[in-house]
Amino acid sequence: MENPTLKNAKNNLKIEKTMTTKKIKDQELVKSFVAGNQSSMEQLVKRHKDRVYTYIVMIVKDKMLAEDIFQETFIKVIKSLRRGKYSEKGVFVSWVIRIAHNLIIDHFRKTKHLQTISNGESEMDIFNVEKFSDKNIEDIIIQKQIENDVKKLIDELPEDQKEVVLLRHYGNLSFKEISDQTGVSINTALGRMRYALINLRKLMEDKKLDYVLF
Repeated sequence: MENPTLKNAKNNLKIEKTMTTKKIKDQELVKSFVAGNQSSMEQLVKRHKDRVYTYIVMIVKDKMLAEDIFQETFIKVIKSLRRGKYSEKGVFVSWVIRIAHNLIIDHFRKTKHLQTISNGESEMDIFNVEKFSDKNIEDIIIQKQIENDVKKLIDELPEDQKEVVLLRHYGNLSFKEISDQTGVSINTALGRMRYALINLRKLMEDKKLDYVLF
């Protein structure tokens, strides 16, 4: 008869081996991190850093700036997870990419604002800029509404289609790059984009929206 202690040791060894050989899902790592396991976040960053960084650098066209935004992205990810602001309904990496995208927009808005002020040679120039902006406030509001509407439509897409749309039209990645990043063939990536556009047009018809897509 096998010694109980030896039997338990063998069972524990089997469990550890399973944990090390089986790829843990993102959702499990998220739960583990929220529960206090810091190494789970390290695994998530390592798993998705190439995809997220590529997305950022393709938009900002500056590696140093991309690294800064990449760091800011995961700082915000960590804070959001600790505050319970992450929903398990979505794909983790898509959620991270949306955070990165918002930080990129914030950066460009801030940069544009600073450039506008610095280009003015006097106090009067700044007031003129403000008056010019006031004249176009309606256009800005309309454009912002369109952007919000399109983002809401994209959020309704299946996750695989949503990912391709984000990488293609927000990340400016080629379908070859999307194929490499997502681990699918180029034809599959193209197919997902085609179905995404079909579904977006259907959603627009249902909601009676008349926008030109991409």
